[in-house]
Amino acid sequence: MNISDYTTLTFDCYGTLIDWETGIHQALVPWLERNGANLTRDEALELFGREEAAQERETPDMIYSQLLALVIRRMGSELELPVSDAEADLFGASVEHWPAFPDSADALAYLKQHYKLVVLSNVDRASFAHSNARLGVEFDAVYTAEDVGSYKPDPRNFTYLLEHLGKLGVAKDQILHTAQSLTHDHVPAEDAGLATCWIDRRHDKPGFGATKPPPREPRIDVRFTSMGAMAEAHRAETGA
Repeated sequence: MNISDYTTLTFDCYGTLIDWETGIHQALVPWLERNGANLTRDEALELFGREEAAQERETPDMIYSQLLALVIRRMGSELELPVSDAEADLFGASVEHWPAFPDSADALAYLKQHYKLVVLSNVDRASFAHSNARLGVEFDAVYTAEDVGSYKPDPRNFTYLLEHLGKLGVAKDQILHTAQSLTHDHVPAEDAGLATCWIDRRHDKPGFGATKPPPREPRIDVRFTSMGAMAEAHRAETGA
């Protein structure tokens, strides 16, 4: 397939455009160190991924910043470590500080010249606004878990995406869903009948990091290890 065959790129943000694993770990380290917890980065991220997924299932309509505050409390319970109200609130607000991947802004600026760019993200609008500022591009549409009332991989998120893009005149076969997480994005995107592009940010790392393993191996239409590589592939296809 050629990625230039599509008119619209729909993105997961966190893990794909924003380096959420670095942001999550940096936000957790002070709390872990204060309590003498000797967890590796991957151990901390994997615990986060389990507890985040469980909390999203239990409270699908909760604002993400509030949900994060509960996730660190769940982690504390699992590790038998105390979590103060201030620590929970600080972690809940940490999305503001999560960095963008170094190639994201330039790749998006290039792709914006050739596609509609749309975000389908598991956060709230206030948190996403901070990330959007780091990415430096105006998206054509932004759909968050706050808008939908559920968190990916719930199929309702992709139903919402397709219904709203349909109202903008974007047909399903014009969309290339572009994401890192197999669990949150590629499995439900395949179920929704979307073409998919895997930005395999963890290609040089074992395991699944801050996401739970997928329930099955999804179909992947095209794979790149970075957004920069995706932009270069488009240039190669089109001569742009």
